[in-house]
Amino acid sequence: MGLLDSIEGMAEQAMASQGGANAQVATGLMQTLQEHPEGVQGLLNGLQQSGLGAHAEQWASGALTSATPEQIQAGLGSNGMLEAVAAKAGLSPEMTQAALTTVLPMVLAHVAPNGQAAQPGDLGSLAGSLLQKFL
Repeated sequence: MGLLDSIEGMAEQAMASQGGANAQVATGLMQTLQEHPEGVQGLLNGLQQSGLGAHAEQWASGALTSATPEQIQAGLGSNGMLEAVAAKAGLSPEMTQAALTTVLPMVLAHVAPNGQAAQPGDLGSLAGSLLQKFL
């Protein structure tokens, strides 16, 4: 069983309970980050370039305040990441954008603690611990 199979299995368990769309979007975001050439650093760079650097730093430090849909669109819409996450999650971009208001701060707290981007090889174990929050 591969890493993506494990992640998908955890997401299915989460969807069977209360995680629903948030678990699907968290899984889609983690898969997108694994496939992105710059990984987590690419996400952080995109947020910085869209004027959300301070918010990203807060989220990465563990401040789990929700993002707004406008912040999600500004940070992930212009670089195609929002659409990629939606496709992997099997949801519309609008549903994905709404779920990311909660999911993105949680993911950043896990994959970029204190603003330090996780290495691509570490994303698998980080994905597992993150998805446990939805189970």
